[in-house]
Amino acid sequence: MRLGIFAKTFPGTEPETVLSAVREAGFTAAQYNMACSGLPSMPDAVPEAEAARIAEAAKASGVELAALSGTYNMIHPDPGVRAAGLRRLTVLAEAAPRMGTRLVTLCTGTRDPDDQWRGHPDNDAPDAWADLISEMAQAIELAERHDITLGIEPELANVVDSAAKARRLIDDLASPRLRIVLDPANLFEIASLDEQRRLVSEAVDLLGDRIAMGHAKDRAPDGAFVAAGQGVLDYPHYLRALGSIGFRGALVTHGLEAADAPGVARFLRAQLAEAALSESA
Repeated sequence: MRLGIFAKTFPGTEPETVLSAVREAGFTAAQYNMACSGLPSMPDAVPEAEAARIAEAAKASGVELAALSGTYNMIHPDPGVRAAGLRRLTVLAEAAPRMGTRLVTLCTGTRDPDDQWRGHPDNDAPDAWADLISEMAQAIELAERHDITLGIEPELANVVDSAAKARRLIDDLASPRLRIVLDPANLFEIASLDEQRRLVSEAVDLLGDRIAMGHAKDRAPDGAFVAAGQGVLDYPHYLRALGSIGFRGALVTHGLEAADAPGVARFLRAQLAEAALSESA
């Protein structure tokens, strides 16, 4: 597995600066965000020269662009907000291959109108699922047009809040363009060790044929998100589960400060060794 990090963990609005910091912190992959180029995360345009600059900066720093963030609220209660998000996803879908990646990550969304990472009771309503299917079908058309894949992540606050719902979405849409970003810390808030292990194993069993990238953060005993290695997540179990399906993609950490990045890289490297898995150069 290749160790990676959210590029916007590091300050800066120039890809050369940000991706060099990624490498210096001990990572060889990054999930890129257009904010690292001084643009909105979901911009209305990506200049061709900027896409080429990102690709060159990645090559020069020795950092693989594992994915590009394209997250917007796919079930926002206002159809106009969803339409604007889809237009901007079109921009990123066209630009991603020129940057050097063919995986664009998405947010399956929430009915909360103000925060796409906050849950809402209406997320479980049938019309929320119907809106997600409609929106995702349009995103898949974009993916086919631009030869990219789309990564969705089960998250407790979103409409796809479990591995089972992620599998349902995959089966409903029946598209090879739809992939999974698996973050075990998003599968539970507070859980016993046995319960979190069960949830992780179940997720890998259900979604293993579609996992394109792993995420790496952690949960404190009170359920708060913390940096990898600072919480209760059983990392050897998680990594062994990924290894058991032959996963060799990027393991991308986030939810940490730039100053903590070298320590998290060392932690993840040690966890890979404990799980008897090799790190890709």
